[in-house]
Amino acid sequence: MLNVSRKKILVLAFISIYFLSTVAANGSFPALLAFGDSILDTGNNNFLLTFMKGNIWPYGRSYTMKLPTGRFGNGRVFSDVIAEGLGIKKTLPAARKVFIAPSDLKTGVCFASGGAGVDPVTSRLMRVLKPGDQISDYKKYIMKLKVVAPTQASSIIANAVYLVSQGNNDIGISFFMTRSALMRGIVTRGMYTTKLTGWNKQFMKQIYDQGARKFAVMGVIPLGCLPMTRIVGRCNLFANILAEDYNGKLRNGVKTWPNEAGFRGSKFVYVDMFNTLMDVIKNYRKYGFSNANNGCCCMPTAIIPCPNPHNHVFYDFVHPSEKAYKTISKRLVQDIKKGLA
Repeated sequence: MLNVSRKKILVLAFISIYFLSTVAANGSFPALLAFGDSILDTGNNNFLLTFMKGNIWPYGRSYTMKLPTGRFGNGRVFSDVIAEGLGIKKTLPAARKVFIAPSDLKTGVCFASGGAGVDPVTSRLMRVLKPGDQISDYKKYIMKLKVVAPTQASSIIANAVYLVSQGNNDIGISFFMTRSALMRGIVTRGMYTTKLTGWNKQFMKQIYDQGARKFAVMGVIPLGCLPMTRIVGRCNLFANILAEDYNGKLRNGVKTWPNEAGFRGSKFVYVDMFNTLMDVIKNYRKYGFSNANNGCCCMPTAIIPCPNPHNHVFYDFVHPSEKAYKTISKRLVQDIKKGLA
């Protein structure tokens, strides 16, 4: 009987080892944790005194029950789509949601805030969650996770994907729409994008110090081709040059940061939002869209929302539609799996 029991234990052990190795090989991740701006925000701004709100009509038209949830789009946003693409879950709840089920705590939440940025001016100007606020919420999340999953918490934190979107509002608002960059002595484009990359790195170091190890770092989208920034239908070349300058520095950082002592044991992958979305904008008909220049709603050209948001690359003046997110995610999910597995 003793030998039979030992054989059963050995068989179970081998099955467990095989299962774990298969999961690792497939690039599976236990959770997704999202930080940054409105491209990822799933409702954190609902609880803030800010005009940056996505929990009002006409947002959420393609969501369950056609109700606005705080997401800045017609349906799910990029963080939701990536969570599904990684095989984790279909939607990512906001960290500031009143009640979050234990199962959702184990599989990840969103800390992002629409209008936020890593430039100290950006979040303060928009009255949204500053980088420090998002880090504070992350620490509270870890405490909750340790309560609902005491034996799994450390593993979940270390193996989760940390999706970070910073820079869109810093460039689009703090640099272009305020004089703060000049007043703080950041005179040139290159100086500002270098500073912005450094702020982003500092932000991720704070997450790393809490146990994060796998970072999917998003570049900014084609800011010059947003419906809001187009000039007589054409993309704003200067805005795109600035975006690409920042993205290039961020991409180089992603390559070198894992080799630094401050990020020992970490993995980074660059998520190319600019080129994937630009490809959709340029070849929109190929991807099943009929309009890449104007938003479906919330614009002088779309005071009454369009009847079918899925025909538009952009839902409003700056945010892509759910279909656009799904379209670009097909390649980006594979990049994340390959880079962080």
